[in-house]
Amino acid sequence: MSIPPSPRPLSRPLLEAVLADRLSDRFVCELVWTRLGYGPDPMDSAAPWRAGPATPAAWSEPFPEAPEVIASRPASVRLTRSIPAEHKQLLKQQLGFSGYRIGELYPRRTRRATAVNWLLADLAVRGEGLPEMGPLPPLLALPANPLAGHPGDPPVG
Repeated sequence: MSIPPSPRPLSRPLLEAVLADRLSDRFVCELVWTRLGYGPDPMDSAAPWRAGPATPAAWSEPFPEAPEVIASRPASVRLTRSIPAEHKQLLKQQLGFSGYRIGELYPRRTRRATAVNWLLADLAVRGEGLPEMGPLPPLLALPANPLAGHPGDPPVG
């Protein structure tokens, strides 16, 4: 059984980088997965992340392997539905995000917005605020093809 790694600290710049498509889909998934209790196999880094003891049954039963919350529509829908109603507007309230423009509306990007809103809701449920600053990984250039994403991102279904 996998032991989830400690979640990467969230911050306003990190979540803004997710919305700006400057981090890989895999990175975004890992932000969510660690908070859902999924973890990598410590003996096989190439193996898919698996549910751990802290993974809620609502996730571990349909998704024993960590779901691609950006590439997979069913996983993205479950993520959306798992945001408590009182936290559905945190993306707008905390980050001032009003959505993407018409020419920027791609499933990958709207699912990234869902992931960010879920991460904000997770902080709120835990009684934590969003730090104004925090560590950032190296940012990627915007993908040449926003439909396909960054090199290595799984295809969006």
